[in-house]
Amino acid sequence: MAAKGFFNAFDDVHILDGVRTPMVDYCGALGHISPTDLGIKAAREALKRAGVPGDHIGSVVTGNMAPGDFDQFFLPRHIGLYAGVPVEVPAIMAQRICGTGFELFRQAGEHIQGGACDAALVVGTESMTRNPIAAFDHRTGFKLGSPVGFKDYMWEALKDPAAGINMIQTAENLAKQYGITRDEVDQFASDSFAKAVAAQESGFLAGEIVPVISEKFELAGYKSRGIKLQGKLTEVAADTHPRISPTEVLAKLRAVFDDGVQTGGNSSALVDAAAACVVASGAYATAHGKRPLARVVACAAVGVPPEIMGIGPAPTIRLLLERTGLTLADIGRFEINEAQGAQTLAVGRELGLDLSKLNVNGGAIALGHPLAATGVRLTLTLARELQRSGLRYGISSACVGGGQGIALLIENTQAA
Repeated sequence: MAAKGFFNAFDDVHILDGVRTPMVDYCGALGHISPTDLGIKAAREALKRAGVPGDHIGSVVTGNMAPGDFDQFFLPRHIGLYAGVPVEVPAIMAQRICGTGFELFRQAGEHIQGGACDAALVVGTESMTRNPIAAFDHRTGFKLGSPVGFKDYMWEALKDPAAGINMIQTAENLAKQYGITRDEVDQFASDSFAKAVAAQESGFLAGEIVPVISEKFELAGYKSRGIKLQGKLTEVAADTHPRISPTEVLAKLRAVFDDGVQTGGNSSALVDAAAACVVASGAYATAHGKRPLARVVACAAVGVPPEIMGIGPAPTIRLLLERTGLTLADIGRFEINEAQGAQTLAVGRELGLDLSKLNVNGGAIALGHPLAATGVRLTLTLARELQRSGLRYGISSACVGGGQGIALLIENTQAA
């Protein structure tokens, strides 16, 4: 019996190039910038690096989870327009929580394979800092003596009301189920930090980053937008969260829950960032003399129980392999989002994954998890790593709050 879930195979969909902003710690140097403007910055640079004029783009597919300002409804449209995409080209915003960035590639692939366009602009952007303090029950007024009801949007969103637990608790459930210890989780986190620091020092990560500077984004006939860095800053050029983190230091951090394994040091970092890629048909690439970064082979998504949502990548990757006829041994690199250390280790154990192939340039524990931008970042990093290593196939994946997994299979056709 075939595994449940959905699966899309793509015959001729390619990532031409992409880029991301630095991933900067919560309440840091990017904290005052609208996610729309972070998205415009990444989109403009992705088009530039791909050598694709804006008027060649036929679809704009964006993702953003939490509103960073009152303009969020217009985020997809404004990213497209201010990136230089023609006014006639429509834009959409997709949402699959932590899997949003992968979903953007899937939808762009459908647009291209279905003949709606030859090239698409994919942009994920997130300001964790600008998550609002919100209230949803005061439209009819404030009742005498009733609680005012303003809450932290991001904190409340971590809890799944169906299962009655938050995302950290789902990782603790997996730690118990798979016998994962605090020492193992801290070691995994320490390794993630070390790999990210090494990738910074080697210049690998810099190769996918566009520095953020103060600048204006002009659009003829409309108001200008832009980015203005605060204080004496003139440029933000590197990820800020990676640092050498020995296990003995991580071990001193208090667990979120008594007798638990998850801490602030071995869970994904809160960061602000945007990432963008240009996706096109092979016919477009050939006609315009482009050598794609990678081919998008397939995408899969599967539901899992909400209380163990973190296991989502495991059945999703199995479905990808089952439907493509590949095996784990065929996959040279994996980028699996490190939502929590125990969650990622559980996925590895469930699959029997060779961890030496996983997140070789560091993961979200060290680099950060800017929700809607994460899937784009992971896939871009994976594509670049496949080229650097001369390996053919890679899978990028993430668990999704509420109980899902999503994964992309990409191919370095130069290694075929």
